[in-house]
Amino acid sequence: MDVPSGLPAAIPTPGPGDERLARLSLNQWTTRRWGVAEAVEGCVRAGIPAIGLWRQQVAEHGLVASAKLVRDAGLRVSSLCRATGLSMPGRSAEDGRRAVDEAAALGTDCLVVVVGGLPEGSRDLAGARARVADALAELQPYARQAGVRLALEPLHPVYCAERAVLSTLGQALDLAERWPADSVGVVVDTFHVWWDPDVFRQIARAAGRIASFQVCDYLVPLPADPLLGRGMMGDGVIDFRPLYAAVHDAGYEGDIEVEIFNAEVWAADGSDVLATMMRRYVTEVL
Repeated sequence: MDVPSGLPAAIPTPGPGDERLARLSLNQWTTRRWGVAEAVEGCVRAGIPAIGLWRQQVAEHGLVASAKLVRDAGLRVSSLCRATGLSMPGRSAEDGRRAVDEAAALGTDCLVVVVGGLPEGSRDLAGARARVADALAELQPYARQAGVRLALEPLHPVYCAERAVLSTLGQALDLAERWPADSVGVVVDTFHVWWDPDVFRQIARAAGRIASFQVCDYLVPLPADPLLGRGMMGDGVIDFRPLYAAVHDAGYEGDIEVEIFNAEVWAADGSDVLATMMRRYVTEVL
């Protein structure tokens, strides 16, 4: 399983100090069974310089303790995931402000925003999208004052009803462009955008607004739960290099997160997952 199709052999695992890993970040969900302390320890041991944190795990470990742990370990926090629910009627702005405060406390300027899907029983897609715009208009000044950038993440259309009424990078940019680029940006996630025939034009359009670049593969066939169809790079159908080049040409110089939702990956030994992740990052993405 470690050698992706088309490669004659696995390369040696890159290690601490390898310059090819300088922008690599472990999104915490890739090793979901690990709490903050285990994920930080794993990154330090493997030589991964950055970590993308999730609010649930940070809450379990404690916000202040998590911030200190990451800081003392010398890691960057590439992003905090996530603010959500912006599409819901009667939404309280309190959770969004709390997410901004948590991002600032953790020392990251990137708060990933997964806007939410349709309310239960609703078919009013236009209304849901209008509520997202209204919620962003309310949250953006607060985030800007805190030095936190709201990073809109479009999700593959299969998730439109349940998770995100923003389905394309173009849609996310149409919304983000209402505010300054350093205040509201976008996430380019290979799993969610690889299929889009307009993706390269939209990535070029996103110059200055790319707040996060996330990589994982798209598995075929998808599992029964499509949420878990994200695979290790090289195990699916995505050609990463053109996407990497497009993001680079758009001026993005930030961290590159590996974010995988996959039951088999979650069940595997975390250290083995990191070793495979580092090898595949070098062979498949760079």
